[in-house]
Amino acid sequence: MDALQQANAGIWADLLPGQIEQAMLRINPAQLQEWLDAIERLPAPATAERRLDTGAVTLGGPADLPDEASVQLENLLQIFHPWRKGPFAIFGIYIDTEWRSDWKWQRVLPDIAPLAGRTVLDVGCGNGYHGWRMLGAGAKLVVGVDPLALNVAQFWAIKKMHGEAPLYVLPLGIEAVPENMKLFDTVFSMGVLYHRRSPIDHLFNLRGCLRPGGELVLETLVIDGGPGRILVPEGRYAQMRNVWFLPSCETLTGWLKRCGFVNIRLTNVCVTGTDEQRSTPWMRTHSLKDFL
Repeated sequence: MDALQQANAGIWADLLPGQIEQAMLRINPAQLQEWLDAIERLPAPATAERRLDTGAVTLGGPADLPDEASVQLENLLQIFHPWRKGPFAIFGIYIDTEWRSDWKWQRVLPDIAPLAGRTVLDVGCGNGYHGWRMLGAGAKLVVGVDPLALNVAQFWAIKKMHGEAPLYVLPLGIEAVPENMKLFDTVFSMGVLYHRRSPIDHLFNLRGCLRPGGELVLETLVIDGGPGRILVPEGRYAQMRNVWFLPSCETLTGWLKRCGFVNIRLTNVCVTGTDEQRSTPWMRTHSLKDFL
């Protein structure tokens, strides 16, 4: 990837073709072909309206497509159901995703170092929604990693209609990032830590991705309590099978200190409500209200 070469990440750039090839082989071929066929039929970028600094990542408006083409576009985008992270507004079609990811972004953005001119890694980036918002905030380069094929396909679809941009979503996990690259100005890990069997290893991996003086933006589930308090669910947690460790805020702060992070700040603790995560016509299966 030329962008990584230019960012002095030649070692990873050399590894990426093989890593991506192996990841693509794990995708169901028939499903992959359906996504690629749908992307081929999506409209090419033909609008000057690209808004990455609004709640809904916006490409074009209703006037850019005739009614018949708009209906076809909505049907094509539904091929990528379920849409979990967003929202997006594509040629007048509002993709009302399961998560109001814009609310999380509004909580995070005021408290982080300004992203203008920064090189960013987004771990567990989903379909790239927050990556687009990072570009809207001025980031120079955003690299997202997410092993879920559908998320990557959704990103391909949006980028096809947006056109070229310094944002990449790779079908990989953080394990694919070479250790101690010390490359990125800002690393995001949002909604990932509680899925890791070894949260301490995850924190060390994140630290190794940061240049000296870089910033980690960490968002995760927490529990009430003081230092040392941790919940390890015996089974499912809110219907999620792969939840391993839920620390208190003070415990998490201790983990971060132990891993070598400094200047640690707790900026927001809130309860996720059913208005922020819910079923919609673009995510028609069970959501938060069904899990509580």
